[in-house]
Amino acid sequence: MIWDIGISGIFVLVAILILASFRVLREYERGVVFQLGRFWKVKGPGLIIIVPIIQQMVRIDLRIVVLDVLPQDVITRDNVSVKVNAVLYFRVIDPQRAVIQVENFLEATNQLAQTTLRAVLGKHELDELLAERDKLNLDIQQILDAQTDAWGIKVTAVEIKHVDIDVTMVRAIARQAEAERERRAKVIHAEGELQAAEKLFQAARVLAQQPQAIQLRYLETLTVIAADKNSTIVFPVPIDLLSPLLDLLKK
Repeated sequence: MIWDIGISGIFVLVAILILASFRVLREYERGVVFQLGRFWKVKGPGLIIIVPIIQQMVRIDLRIVVLDVLPQDVITRDNVSVKVNAVLYFRVIDPQRAVIQVENFLEATNQLAQTTLRAVLGKHELDELLAERDKLNLDIQQILDAQTDAWGIKVTAVEIKHVDIDVTMVRAIARQAEAERERRAKVIHAEGELQAAEKLFQAARVLAQQPQAIQLRYLETLTVIAADKNSTIVFPVPIDLLSPLLDLLKK
């Protein structure tokens, strides 16, 4: 009886070990296998066999990970304090290095993204931070990708989500924008006056070359004024129009 129980126990133990040795990895998963503590190989996807006790496997997901970087206090180059958060997209391209080279690649990448975000944005002024996000996103992505390459991680994209500015600074920016609009309006008005003066000067030169043109211009102006049905019209008469009459009186 005892012998039968011992045989049954051995069969059960063997069955458990056999079942424990089978692993199924999905298409987007890989298994980093260690044999007696040393790296052996990367397996998957599909059905793989692991020798219990002798071999251990670490499962790695190869899909893109979306990591939300917590808001960071950043002081820009022009000494403006802002809060900036971002979203990071990365994936594991080398499961072996992701397991061996770093203890927790998710946490390591998150911490590295936070420090890089503060370092890069601190080198730029507030106007650049608000207007040149695409350039800043690319700079941060390239720096992170270069540093995480040793961990077998590829950073595919970085996107700055929100830039929170203090209320007093928002008012100052609004006043600056209003002053800039007024400056542009004055410049445009001055340019218009300059162009009008240049055109008037050119017209005066043309009229000066043809005295008859001046007389025709006066008559045209008189016609326009008379069309307004005014009861009294004060119209300056150039001396050139009266010259022929004065010549007749002198005779």
